[in-house]
Amino acid sequence: MRVALIGSQDFGKAALEAFLERGDEVVAVFCPPDNPKATKPEILKETALARGLNMLQFPSLKGPEAANAMRDSKADICVMAYVLQFVPQDLVKIPRFGTIQYHPSLLPKYRGPSAIGWSIALGETKTGLTIFRPSDGLDEGEIILQKEVPIGPDDTLGQVYFNHLFPLGVKALLEAADLVAAGKHQEIVQDESQANYEGWFDQAAARIHWSNHVSQIYNLIRACNPAPGAWTALSGEKVQIYDVRKHVTPTYGSVKGKPGEVVEVSSDSFKVACHGGQIEVLKAKAGKGSKVSGAECASAAGIQVGQFFDA
Repeated sequence: MRVALIGSQDFGKAALEAFLERGDEVVAVFCPPDNPKATKPEILKETALARGLNMLQFPSLKGPEAANAMRDSKADICVMAYVLQFVPQDLVKIPRFGTIQYHPSLLPKYRGPSAIGWSIALGETKTGLTIFRPSDGLDEGEIILQKEVPIGPDDTLGQVYFNHLFPLGVKALLEAADLVAAGKHQEIVQDESQANYEGWFDQAAARIHWSNHVSQIYNLIRACNPAPGAWTALSGEKVQIYDVRKHVTPTYGSVKGKPGEVVEVSSDSFKVACHGGQIEVLKAKAGKGSKVSGAECASAAGIQVGQFFDA
């Protein structure tokens, strides 16, 4: 099969390698222009160049240059794997079998760029991935293939993505491409009555409000680990919180402190009170420091029992 790939980053690289390793001919690789502020080079670009492939970088995929490049590639199918640019319909329809795209949720739920984070933050116990036809709407095209995965009660964003949705997504792209090329697939219109769209899980969304319930805070921290990192502040200094444990208070007598109050600093961690329990911080980062144990963070930031994090 002659494959054109549009993508970026590690997922784009993994998809590229998967098609090559099984013997497909990758006839064009599209990725965004180099970012001068990036701390490391685009891994998909490096991989494509190392393999001697036709590497294409257009400021926009809307222009005739991108469409002509796709047309010249004579691709049978186009695969979209972690795409950061808008891809117009006049481009996606050029390949003989059209284009397929990966999204890390069970569409139509959790459309948008931070689907995994929002699903964890909102307490979902399952998620999944969808391979679909890209449309001019964001994550709104017909569904070709879906795979479901559980979200464990302590799973972080990193665990759900790297342990499940990343490897399963690469395999699903291969499976969907084969189904489409063989004419054995179905295209199911998304049920708009079940749809929801969320934007980026940004710094504002990642802020911890200690007046919330312990389970809400715990889910938020899991949803932001490893990025963007849930955060709070102590005397104006930002503290990012990563690995934590949730401790539920079963009785009135077991309640310690008020929401946002540091109730314990141990040799490994520190605990912060909230409604329904405490959050034990195991890994954190204060200010511009490094990610360290909760105890090391407490020492570096001067965190002491009785202090309050900002609400």
